[in-house]
Amino acid sequence: MTDLISAAGLKKLEDEYHYLWRVERPKICQGVSDAAAEGDRSENAEYIYGKKRLREIDHKLKHLGARLKVLKVAAPPANPGVVSFGCWVGYEDEVGNARCYQLVGPDEINVTEGRISIDSPVGQALLHKKLDDEVFIKRPNGDLTVYITSISAMPPKI
Repeated sequence: MTDLISAAGLKKLEDEYHYLWRVERPKICQGVSDAAAEGDRSENAEYIYGKKRLREIDHKLKHLGARLKVLKVAAPPANPGVVSFGCWVGYEDEVGNARCYQLVGPDEINVTEGRISIDSPVGQALLHKKLDDEVFIKRPNGDLTVYITSISAMPPKI
């Protein structure tokens, strides 16, 4: 697993960690405490749900804390001529279908926003390639040959 992240991605994870620790967890703790004060906990839905939610938050905090300790902010690509971490890569397949993705670390993946992992089969195939290179992508749902049409530090204008 890659331990690289963008500065914006790191800030987003830190914000999530601080929100869970300073806002969400204290609110849930208070709710559990209030529900416990009502008496019988075995049939108290608020108490049971609150304890479950508290375990989920603690698990997420543990995960985020561990990731935040090892993540390293990658310098943004200045004027990329070669596909690297953080680049937006446009490509076209053999039948003319075009795609554009940003290569990011596993903590920033969001396919609907066009962000794919540098560790994924597509990310690995595109890494270190240049403009107009032919790239063979071995995917679980079938192999694909694409041609790199753009490499940019900025997202494409839509």
